[in-house]
Amino acid sequence: MKNKKITIDDLALMMKKGFDGVDRKLDIQDEKISEIKTEIRALDLKFSQKMNELTTTLDRFLKRMTDMEDEFAMMKNDLNRMKKVIREKLGVDLT
Repeated sequence: MKNKKITIDDLALMMKKGFDGVDRKLDIQDEKISEIKTEIRALDLKFSQKMNELTTTLDRFLKRMTDMEDEFAMMKNDLNRMKKVIREKLGVDLT
């Protein structure tokens, strides 16, 4: 076998081909990362929307509960006044 002498230009060409291959692989990885980022943004948006919907639902529920508690307190107060009137006017203790 003959020993072929490799010149600096040959080495430079080999290095360029190697770097070009690495560049292509990195470009593919960059595209995949960009796709994943896009998917993550979409999931984040969906999560935020669901969280807002849940917060709104919870706020409405808590308002209803608070309103019912207030109404119950007023009704209890009214009932106690009626019991007092019945006890005073009719002499009947309903407690």
